[in-house]
Amino acid sequence: MSFPMFLAANLPSFLEFFVRGGFFMAVLVVLSIFSLAVIIQRALIITMDRVLPPPVLKSVSAYQQGASIETLQRVFQREPSPLSRVLTTLLQHRDWPRAEALDAVQTRARHEISRMESGLVFLEITTGISPLLGLLGTLSGLVGIFANIGDHGDPQIVATGISQALNCTIVGLGVAVPNLIAYNYFTRRVEVISIDLESITTDLMAKLSLGNR
Repeated sequence: MSFPMFLAANLPSFLEFFVRGGFFMAVLVVLSIFSLAVIIQRALIITMDRVLPPPVLKSVSAYQQGASIETLQRVFQREPSPLSRVLTTLLQHRDWPRAEALDAVQTRARHEISRMESGLVFLEITTGISPLLGLLGTLSGLVGIFANIGDHGDPQIVATGISQALNCTIVGLGVAVPNLIAYNYFTRRVEVISIDLESITTDLMAKLSLGNR
């Protein structure tokens, strides 16, 4: 059986799985959709080549103390990125006292890191509340089942109702686990990028002789 045929054959039961979950299942489905969008967006943005472009790294490595900064400026303009913007801030404040120039660079770096972390708080919150929403959905379903157990005393019906009520817990955990993995991965990636960003900036600052002022 081909996949389209398999999907068509099982689509009704698949939809029923979510429909029977009620309000809390709907909330979990919405959270999963938004979480997937955030994960895809962050995966495209938080990459080494986009944050630390190789041409920028090569230009900083090739720069010699006392040389003209025009080449650096052209490369930074041609390769827009968080690193380019931080180093551009450094070049713009190269004639300032070292402490003031450092403050300006750190402010820009914090801004860029904040932009990279945008959306991660949503993953963190979703990771925490998804299992709780799943549990609420399950408890809500169980309350309804036991409230009507006198009307439907058939053990098979009760067992089926409990099984369906547990669907919310399954989906809640299913949403939380990938979000937790993605959040920890992106957080660690931002930490590594922050260290590299600081190291490269310090290297260029030393070549510009700001450390002697």
